[in-house]
Order: sequence, then C-alpha cells, then structure tokens
Amino acid sequence: MLLESLRLTNSSTIVLMFGFLFFILFFSGFLEFPSISTSLKPISDPTLSAPQSAPDPFTDLFGAFRKWDSQVGCARFREKHKEKGMAVIQNEGSKRNGSSSSSLQEGDNESECGELKMEHVSLLVKGWTWIPDNLDNLYSCGCGLSCLWTKSPVLADKPDALLFETTTPQLLRRAGDPLRVYMDLEAGRKRSGMEDIFVSYHAEDDVQSTYAGGLFHNGRNYHVSSYKKNDTLVYWSSSRCLPKRNQLAKKLLSLLPHHSFGRCLNNVGGPDMALSLYPECSNGPNVSPKWWDHLHCAMSHYKFVLSIENTMTESYVTEKLFYALDSGSVPIYFGAPNVRDFVPPHSIIDGSKFNSLEELASYVRGLANDPVAYAEYHAWRRCGVLGNYGKTRAVSLDTLPCRLCRAVSRKGGRNARAI
Repeated sequence: MLLESLRLTNSSTIVLMFGFLFFILFFSGFLEFPSISTSLKPISDPTLSAPQSAPDPFTDLFGAFRKWDSQVGCARFREKHKEKGMAVIQNEGSKRNGSSSSSLQEGDNESECGELKMEHVSLLVKGWTWIPDNLDNLYSCGCGLSCLWTKSPVLADKPDALLFETTTPQLLRRAGDPLRVYMDLEAGRKRSGMEDIFVSYHAEDDVQSTYAGGLFHNGRNYHVSSYKKNDTLVYWSSSRCLPKRNQLAKKLLSLLPHHSFGRCLNNVGGPDMALSLYPECSNGPNVSPKWWDHLHCAMSHYKFVLSIENTMTESYVTEKLFYALDSGSVPIYFGAPNVRDFVPPHSIIDGSKFNSLEELASYVRGLANDPVAYAEYHAWRRCGVLGNYGKTRAVSLDTLPCRLCRAVSRKGGRNARAI
C-alpha cells in the first residue's frame, strides 16, 4: 500500500512539472497556436497564395500587390484561369445540342456582313430615357455600315428606327414606317408587345445590353486611393430602402465594421458625408456635389463594397456590381445566380456561396488580414485576364448603337415588311 502511494505521488509530481514547464514555454513565446483568421480559405475558389504565418491588417494596396507578385505572380494566375477557360469551352461544346444557352450574346461579328440590307442606319431616340446624351453620334460600325444615333428629329428627319424606353411605341406600324425598338433594362424585362426589336439585359432578347462599360459612369471622379481602411472594412450605399435588401444588408453589416452612406441604414451622419470624409473626391469647388460624382472615389478607400441587387434574377447584373469593380474594391455580391458569367475570374465574393452570413463575415475578416489573398482579387486587372468580362463589355451600352443598327439593317429598316 505504501509503495502504491509513493507511485501515485511521483506520477502527480511529474504531471505538475510538465504542466508548469508548458505554462512557462507558452507565455515566453516558444509555443504559439495558429490564429483562426489565418486559416480561413475561400469556400469555392481557393486562392493560389500560401497562408500567412500571422494576420497582417494591411492598409497599403501597393504593398499587398508586391507580396502577391513575390509569392504568386501573373504567370501562375494566367495558367490557372487558362485551364478553367478550357474546361468551360469543353463543357459548352458538350451542351451545344442541349437546352443550355450562353449568358452573353456575341459582340461584333464580321461573318454577319452578308446579312446586312442597308449601308447606313439612322436611329431616333424618342422621349426621355436613361441613355446618356453623349451616346449621340455618327458611328462607323464595320462591314461598311454607318450608324446615326440621335435624339434630334432634325438630324434624323427620316429615321430607319425609333427607340423607346420610358414610353411605348405606336400600336401599328405601316409599310414604310420606321421600325419600332423598345428597351427595358429593369429586372422585369417586359416587352411592350408593339416592338419590332426588343433590347434588354438577357441573352435571349433580340439585342442584349449589359450594365458594364463606361457610359454608366459619366461625370464621375475617378480618383482611386491606394490606402485601404482596415478599421472600417465595408462600404455600403443605398437610398432606396427595399425591405428584403435592407434586411440582408443590416444583418451582414452588423457582423462587419462598415460605413453606410445614403438614406438606408446610414451610420456616417447623413447621405452627403462622403465628401466630408474624403475631400479629395470633390470634382472641384465650382461643381455642385452629387452622390454619383464621388461614388468611385469614396468606394476606393474600402477593401470591400457590399453590392445587393434590387431583384435577384438570372443575368440581371447591374451597375451596383460594376461600380465596385471599377473603384478597385472587392464586391461582396448578392444577386444574379449566374453572375460569374459576367465578371472577371476571381474578382468578386459571391455571398450566395456561403452557408451563412456569419461564415461569409468570417471569411471577409480573414481576407482583410491577408494581403496576398486579397491582392489575388485584383490579379485579373493587373495580369490582363478578362475571362467572360471581355464579352460583357463587348455587349454593354457602350457598343449598343452599332449592334442595334446592325439589327435594324438586317431587317431592312423602313423597308421591313409591316406586321
């Protein structure tokens, strides 16, 4: 019994000694447990970068780029997305005879030159539209086709087509009358029922027009900051407080440090506070500030921009996403389920791919502390890897005049048969 007692005493002493030794090593820094945030990885699209040994809450974007260049580099990024591109091509080939369709129409196609029936098309824009005035021009469209796009009935006294957006075309079109074009870029995508050509954002429509391109950004200050805030990670701005969108934004933003501009969920002191925070974003002392003038500039100070569509439906990818991309921030996106068909490779965080908003917020926080993984979201731009984004820009509003004039020419304009 005495011997057994001595054995137990010795065992207890050894355990206590090892425990004390572990305690000293841990607090002296010889032992270190990995940080939870550094082990975070993208849910569906892991980056090429190796995990950092410790969190790095960087604020200098150039520094993040240099680290990415040294650890990953454009050659590996291009090769990775070249392989993905080939897989997509093979997959599309296997679907060619099925019911699956592409999300994007073809842009300018020289092979269609033989289908044109007119060498010149004049198109008159009727009524008030969202289309900016500086789209008015005379275009050289290839295949020997010229295209006059104008809002002036003086310049287009005998138009080949009339374009309507906020008003509907006339009920009947008689022989010799201009073709009726109707455009609806809103989520509902409703035809007027009286058009000869329908323009919208979907590839199944007569002429597709995406929200990418420069014409949605007229008059903006394009100053982009290389400094990225680390105490406030997310930019959010909305003045149309739709209940479902507000609810989603409120829950996610409660999990992340953010600035909310606009009227919805505002936490910066008013809808016009961006210029107070970032005076360098002003277009000048003689220009009355409007929120859209400094949108890109203000966004550029944040690592992430929350982009939530008004309506989440196929192919409805609006300026809310493209503004964030153009500003040099990483969009956290909720919207079209096929959004990746419209954007550059590895350029956005698709919120729908996460199991919960908590999981998404955890990933965003980890990414904000990993300059290499964050810089990879900018690699498409720095390495010239456009992917589908090239096609998205090719069928944007910027190129609509020539593409629509070709559609009018193929039908014969005023000479088209009346229905």
